[in-house]
This record gives sequence, structure tokens and C-alpha cells, in this order.
Amino acid sequence: MNTNEKGWLKEYIEFRKDLLKDVFVGQNKKSSHPEHSLYSIIQPTGLMYGQSVGELDVPDQESWSEKDRMKVLLAESLISSSLLFYDKPVNSPEEFSRVVSQTLESIGSFYNTIFPELAIPTKTFFGGKRSPIELAEKILDKRVDHTDSFKGNFWTYFFHNSLLFLDIFIYGQWIHTNADRIVADFFRYERDELRFSVVKVISAASHANRVIAFEERRLFEFFIQSTDLSLDQKNEALRIFEEGISVEDIDLPSENSWILKKFFLEMAILTIWSDKVIDQSELDFLRRFCHYLNFSDEDLDYSLVAIEGFVLEHWSQLEYLQNKKNYNEVSDMFIKRVSRIADKNKAMLMRGLQQNDVVLDLLRKARFNELSLEEKELVRKELIQLLKSIPTLSIVSMPHHFLTLPILLKILPKSLFAEGVDAGK
Repeated sequence: MNTNEKGWLKEYIEFRKDLLKDVFVGQNKKSSHPEHSLYSIIQPTGLMYGQSVGELDVPDQESWSEKDRMKVLLAESLISSSLLFYDKPVNSPEEFSRVVSQTLESIGSFYNTIFPELAIPTKTFFGGKRSPIELAEKILDKRVDHTDSFKGNFWTYFFHNSLLFLDIFIYGQWIHTNADRIVADFFRYERDELRFSVVKVISAASHANRVIAFEERRLFEFFIQSTDLSLDQKNEALRIFEEGISVEDIDLPSENSWILKKFFLEMAILTIWSDKVIDQSELDFLRRFCHYLNFSDEDLDYSLVAIEGFVLEHWSQLEYLQNKKNYNEVSDMFIKRVSRIADKNKAMLMRGLQQNDVVLDLLRKARFNELSLEEKELVRKELIQLLKSIPTLSIVSMPHHFLTLPILLKILPKSLFAEGVDAGK
């Protein structure tokens, strides 16, 4: 599939239809809050952090450029957002196809209405009318072009491209409303307010230890370049950044959703992470910010696990972060943090282990015989799934490549295996 050729979006959706149906059916079963489901889809791809390193099960993707990957991830995330927030019953494959078609046809209209600076004419130069799919393809290309012009390291991408998440969030709300002029004005206002809220969060996080690091100042300048703020707003943003702003004065828009609060929290964490150190005063700031968002200290731990896990999983692709000392620091923090979560949920893990006869049999065998490579790999995968059974970790991306069997044995409670195997006899 060539994303530079006309018709690529329709071809891609046809290829991914089964996956999208799984997303939609899973939500229809109400097994999870739609915002939790959306987070579990977007966070592993890296799009929340401005990256495009997540796995895409698509042929020939090895030849794709960074822009190609980001464009496809944005398209799929927009569609997933629309499906997850769709609250009407769908009783047939034909109805599902209609919902997907409606979603595709609305992408161009959404950007033309809410992002007028990216507008694409509905007619060609020669007066012909563009189809909704063609309009969506051109809009997506232009939207990603807008971010692709800011090339650089992990942090440059993070500060420029992470605003794509707000597109996805707003689209999921917008598509299921009557898009009249009043509604359009509301969503344009919401877009501007949310973007300026990100400015405040970054500013507050940069002042957390009362010292603005060089990296934080440089990255804030990157961010301001990419936001399409007016001159007055840019001047106000720079003033806030220089003077600082308290958590209580951030004044995030009312009626904040769970996933928006999660986004703001993880923006703050990554801003503080930009100088590769989180000191005690910065950790205290993050805790205060969590409480301001009506999150608990545990919610902070889960977001730190999500970010650390994402970085560990994609270390080789995140060139700017490649430093052995930093890698060891991140891996040690991740192991300790997940170990604490596993200890708190030991009873749940024990129940899950005792119900897994395959793993129990292999653990008994391992007491007297060396397991084969295939058996070790099976145990490793099952233990990762066991960790994911903890509800708060179920929506967080686990770093599968990092989680080798020896590391999993470090993370899981020491007594779990002996007690589990003995109890399961």
C-alpha cells in the first residue's frame, strides 16, 4: 500500500476492517469505558507522545517514511475514536460498514470546519468535486505535513506531534453531534482552550524544581512554533513560561474527561523527563498535579509505568534516548514500580496463576528439568498476560521485548510461584 497514491485510505480500511470491528464490538459489550479503550489503542502506538514507532500489522510498512506511519496512525486513531464513542446499536455487518464509511467521509469535513488553517477545497482546480475519501486523504496528508516540517529527536517530535492527540479526542466528540455553526464554534473554542492548557501544563512542569533546564526552555520554544497560536497568545504563553504558574492556576477546562487528564499528566511527566532526571521537588509537583486532576498517587505510578514501558519497548528506535546509563536507570525504575504494583495485587495474581494449568505444569517441570526455548517463551508470554490481568495495567502497553523471563521473575512476587505451584497440586 502506497500512502501517496489516490485511494490508499479506502484500501487501508478494507485491510484493517476486522481489527476495527473488534474495537467496535468490544465497546458495544461495554467491557470497558470508551476513554480507557481509546487510551489502550493510542498509547502503545506512541502517538500520544508525538511518536510513530508502534507496531502496525500492514504489508510493506518497512518502506514507509516517518510521515507515512504518522499519517496511517492518525487515520486509524481518528476512526477508532469515532467507533468507541458511537452509542447506537449496530446489528449487522452492513450497518457496521455504514458507520465506518460515515466516519471516513467526515474526516475532511471535521478538519475543514474545526481547523480552517488546514482547509482543503471540496472542488479541484478544474471544478470537479472531490469525493469525501479523497478529501480525507488530502487533509490527513496536509495535517501530518504540518508536523513533519519539525524534524528532530524524540523531544522535538513529542512537543510538535503530541497535539495530534487533541485532534483525535475532539473528533470522537464532534462526529456524533449535529455539526451546525454553534457546535463548530464550540469545538474550535475547545481546541484553542485545550492547546493553551497544554502550554500551562508544560510551563508549570518546567518550574517544578524552580530551575528551568536548557532542555525545557528549548523544547517549549519548539512547542510554541507548532501550535498556531495568535501573536497575543504566544506572548502570553512566553510570559507564563518565564514567570511560572502554580498547579491551582492552570485552570484546565471544566468537565475534563479521564483521557484528557491522562494526557495532561503524561505531558507533565515527559516535560520533567526532558533533562533525564526527576528529582524530589519534581516528584512532589507531579503528586500535587495528580491530586489537582483528582487522580491518586497510584494513577501517577501507572502513567510512569506507561511512559517507561513505552520507552523501553522502543529504545532502539528512539535515537536521542540511546545512552546505556539512562537505559539502566529507566529499566530499574520500571522494574521497581511494576514490582510494587504486583505485590499489591498478589492475591489476584495468585488466583490467575492457579487457573493456568499450562504454566503450572511447566513450572513444576522446571523444578527438575531445563525447559526448552519454546516452553520458556510460552511461560514468558503467559506471565505477561498474568500481569495484564491487573485492571490498572490492562490498558497500559507492556514492553514485551524488554520483559524477558528473568526480568518477569524479578517483577512478580518471590513467593508467587512456590505457593502457586504447591497450591495447584
